[in-house]
Amino acid sequence: MVVQLGTLYGISVGPGDPELITLKGLRILKKVPVVAFPAGSHGKPGISQSIVGHWLQKYQIQLPLNFPYVQDRVTLRRAWQQAAEEVWQYLDLGQDVAFVCEGDISFYSTFTYLAQTLEQLHPQSLVQRIPGVCSPLATASACGEPLTVRSDRLAVLPALYNIEELETILDWADVVVLMKVSSVYPQIWKVLQQRQLLENAVVVERATLPEQIIYADLRDRPTLKLPYFSLIIVKVTPSI
Repeated sequence: MVVQLGTLYGISVGPGDPELITLKGLRILKKVPVVAFPAGSHGKPGISQSIVGHWLQKYQIQLPLNFPYVQDRVTLRRAWQQAAEEVWQYLDLGQDVAFVCEGDISFYSTFTYLAQTLEQLHPQSLVQRIPGVCSPLATASACGEPLTVRSDRLAVLPALYNIEELETILDWADVVVLMKVSSVYPQIWKVLQQRQLLENAVVVERATLPEQIIYADLRDRPTLKLPYFSLIIVKVTPSI
């Protein structure tokens, strides 16, 4: 008897608010026997696990997967392979697995590496992707303004490693989203000050969560102690 392979579902669960998961994502989440997610640190639940926790049933297996926060490619590749094999153990038995990931699974997502590695190791794998709400869109909604209008040119930088990169982007984009800004905020502030863009910039930390904080008009905020999940939206050429 041949056992049909299970399907790996990548389910986008949004930036924090549990109600931002799609109906399709929630339907699949509730029916799968195994729910995987990036493991939290120091024994605490990870972001994705916290978002979907109250949707999960007691009979569902919860599978935390370890993805180290490092830049070393060898270490990362080893972690992706280990995670893929852990997921494959269930898929090979015919059990569906839902991997839940904050934001959207196609937008700078851990799921991309998991799915690609799984398909490389086991080409017969079945993978489906369920889209959702990514953090820039959620942040714009939290601020009560559109992210783009008309023919605005949008640039998104997932991480800023040098100021020259920001200068180049500000020269051509109408709207700039800067993610993971906590460690480089003072440098960003100076560039925006020089370009007289502080009034047109907003910082949002922990968008859509109960502890969300919005800092509008950054002229008097040269320093901010921001958490990891913080981003800046800069309207370089305001359209409205």
